[in-house]
Amino acid sequence: MMTNTYLPHVGGVANSVDAFTQEYRRRGHHVLVVAPEFEGAPEDEPDVIRLPAIQNFNGSDFSVRLPAPGYLARALQDFEPQLVHSHHPFLIGDTALRVAANRALPLVFTHHTMYEQYTHYVPGESRAMRRYVIDLSAGYANLCDQVFAPSESVADVLRDRDVAAPIEVVPTGVDAQRFASGDGVRFRREHEIPGDAYVVGHVGRLAPEKNLPVLARAVASMLRRHDDAHFLLVGEGPSSDEVEQVFADDALSDRLHMVGRKTDQPLVDAYHAMDLFTFASYSETQGMVLTEAMAAGAPVVAFDAPGVREVIRDGENGRLVTSDGIGPLTEGLDWAYQQPPSKHAQMQRSARETADAFSMPRCADKALHLYERLLADGPPKSAARASDETPWHAARRLFEVEWNLWTNRARAAGHALESGESWGQKLRRWFGGKGKG
Repeated sequence: MMTNTYLPHVGGVANSVDAFTQEYRRRGHHVLVVAPEFEGAPEDEPDVIRLPAIQNFNGSDFSVRLPAPGYLARALQDFEPQLVHSHHPFLIGDTALRVAANRALPLVFTHHTMYEQYTHYVPGESRAMRRYVIDLSAGYANLCDQVFAPSESVADVLRDRDVAAPIEVVPTGVDAQRFASGDGVRFRREHEIPGDAYVVGHVGRLAPEKNLPVLARAVASMLRRHDDAHFLLVGEGPSSDEVEQVFADDALSDRLHMVGRKTDQPLVDAYHAMDLFTFASYSETQGMVLTEAMAAGAPVVAFDAPGVREVIRDGENGRLVTSDGIGPLTEGLDWAYQQPPSKHAQMQRSARETADAFSMPRCADKALHLYERLLADGPPKSAARASDETPWHAARRLFEVEWNLWTNRARAAGHALESGESWGQKLRRWFGGKGKG
């Protein structure tokens, strides 16, 4: 497993990698995780290789890894992997391509994220940058032997982007049993949330790509209409001040409960303290927090987006908001609030049934079946390792992967430059307007 984000980082990709890793290990498989260093990571992590990285890149809570050190090669030599699974199309994703080529192994890639929604972390964010990221990730997928899409919506997007590599839908499963048992009453008491309040909740990184300003304003609008409604926000991130300001401007700070990051049982208890879960992001490909909330019995109100529409059955386990903006999301929250107790109970049951359909064992079964099929078929994207292989064969594979990586970058850059900005304009934007072209 080769990933740019891993525990203790809080986020969908890190949680997905950990969930699959733990399930595979539970079944007796050996899994080595290769990830960047993160502040707060445990000193003793069996079968985890940490690579040097720059922390908090450009104000984000992500890290950017530095060139892979020699001890990675030694660790891989000892581990003797049969298959490489990449979770990003760049940085450690590039390293995954090199590892797979060097060892003539099948390469799987999970397209976790709509990466173009994250270009605000890169200097010079623009339409051209978005085009570059789209083409870069699609081109990377075509260098892999198998692509996992977390939802059918994402699989359709990848096909529309000319991804020709085999694509299979493999969601990240939820531990439904774990999230089914929580103490919401205690959580409310500990965080001074009235026991009889109607609690709208959200869990996740508080970051720009999560569309938090729209979410906060929609929830605040709903709270203004209903005096017994409160908002429970679980998570940390750069958008926290903006959320606080929205509720302060509406004189609703006393009904905003920002409890920070929660893990383990406190996280489960937080979900159980919610009557309703809401979600405004368009950058997710699955939205693991949706199935976690549903496993705890919380119906969900969210915008119609890739990954979300596979989880929410409108009117049954929540509300799928098909129009953009604060008003439509507020209307969805109002609709859920106004449902009679019998309808709310029915939505809770339907939510739990949905979570069961996305259980981790079912998702792991499919992933392992696809792994086994790849191992049986051999890696079509790289020449199979011959028993009499010379150093020249290995060198040629590495040369080919470097050529493919640079070709992919060049092609993506060319398409980006065609999207409306001249190279000189881009340079001036990147360097703060100081250059003259």
